[in-house]
Amino acid sequence: MSEQPYMSPDVSSDDRLWAALAYVFSPIIPIVLLLIEDKKNRPFIRAHNMQALIIGIILAIITPIIAAFTFGCGAIIWFVMFFWAYKAYKGEYVNIPVITDLVKNQGWA
Repeated sequence: MSEQPYMSPDVSSDDRLWAALAYVFSPIIPIVLLLIEDKKNRPFIRAHNMQALIIGIILAIITPIIAAFTFGCGAIIWFVMFFWAYKAYKGEYVNIPVITDLVKNQGWA
């Protein structure tokens, strides 16, 4: 069997699924996860959830502007979210350059 080196032992398959869904359906699912008491206290979900919420809000504002100037090609930025969702589903923590530092420094993750 192959070993998953980045996955912590307390991360369940449910945690990985919710973390992946937070990226795919951002910012809706991250807001819902903030309202579910037992999910928002899980460290793996909380780390991915806050990153997905922040990046989802930023992309919701920036992507239409970029898409308008590039005739729709700016929407390709959304496909990066699927890559992050894949990594979260594998049980890995995603390092988004500025967002991860912001979330950690604010104590949200």
